[in-house]
Amino acid sequence: MLTAGIVPVVVLEDHALAADLGRALLAGGIPVAEVTFRTDAAARSIEEMSQVDGMLVGAGTVVSPEQVDAAVDAGARFIVSPGLLPSVVRRAQERGVAIVPGAVTPSEIMTALSLGLDTVKFFPANVYGGPSALGALGAPFRQVKFIPTGGVSLDNLPDYLGLPNVAAVGGTWMVKPEFLANRDFDQVTELSRAAVAAAAAARKDQQ
Repeated sequence: MLTAGIVPVVVLEDHALAADLGRALLAGGIPVAEVTFRTDAAARSIEEMSQVDGMLVGAGTVVSPEQVDAAVDAGARFIVSPGLLPSVVRRAQERGVAIVPGAVTPSEIMTALSLGLDTVKFFPANVYGGPSALGALGAPFRQVKFIPTGGVSLDNLPDYLGLPNVAAVGGTWMVKPEFLANRDFDQVTELSRAAVAAAAAARKDQQ
């Protein structure tokens, strides 16, 4: 999930686009996608995209144990939640899938640690202080890795991935709704390639 350093956050209104989108992301060097549970097409989209060889597909915006079950039953290999709800974390653990809950305050991060987690989503990153906040949180929580999402773009991606406690970033700029509506998968691939290159450069600079 974290190898590419980028997790596209996908909102699909039509499950028929899922497989083509998965192939477009793969062609751009991104083998992972977080399909959000914000639409009625989410579960079917996860099922369709999971059939694309080489794609690791997870479910995002999961806010209840019931949604965890629906996502895993559809083929989701990981769960992402905007916040930290112990019942959601425990259900994902019971189902044997990785979960990345949202945690932005010290108390939330400590709760995540108490549940056996060491990777959390930092959302919305642009509202909660961005790279400077993550840099500050790195001191008391050296064992925690963050996936900032919300306001992340190609321009500020290096600011996030240049931090040692950022495992990956989540973003929507390579999977904008208008690209999907227009079936502009070439644009998805092109922006994905640019994102992968920027991520690789940021990590190289960190070494």
